[in-house]
Amino acid sequence: MTTTAELMFGIAGEADVPEVVALVESAYRGEASRAGWTTEADYLDGQRTDPEAVREVVTDPDSLLLTVRNEGRLVSCCHLRRSPESDGTLAAHFGMFAVSPGLQGAGVGRRVLAEAETRARRDWGAARMVMQVVSVRPELIAWYERRGFRLTGERLPFPYGDERFGVPRRPDLEFVVLVKPLS
Repeated sequence: MTTTAELMFGIAGEADVPEVVALVESAYRGEASRAGWTTEADYLDGQRTDPEAVREVVTDPDSLLLTVRNEGRLVSCCHLRRSPESDGTLAAHFGMFAVSPGLQGAGVGRRVLAEAETRARRDWGAARMVMQVVSVRPELIAWYERRGFRLTGERLPFPYGDERFGVPRRPDLEFVVLVKPLS
């Protein structure tokens, strides 16, 4: 583990799956998520993830699930998946980013994102980080843009009908793709 002030960074294992699922759900779904600013409760019901999806990430040799603890308690996580790009470089796909609602706005997210970028560049040699954000979140897109991400213009459909990703409350959901050079 790496220490950054009071935050302890590590890599999730299978024993961490239940705690990761609970953190991700608390940051995005239901009334508890409204304590933070990343809630999706106004446009998605249902689950954000499940134990099977997190276990798949944890056991994938091309992925890592970064965990962040404060005084032993899981307070943040993010998923990185490496993949070759068509130009021969390597990209790190960033997702499953969650910060405990009570800590949102306190700088934890910035520190976790910076650590993820460092690991992708240093450990994998990734040239860029790629991510998807639901298009109806302009404040979240702006947060990433302030950290060097740029919209690519690419839009991807939301997986309507697949409740593993939630139950949409509106018909206009789609993802926008953002990218950030890591050089």
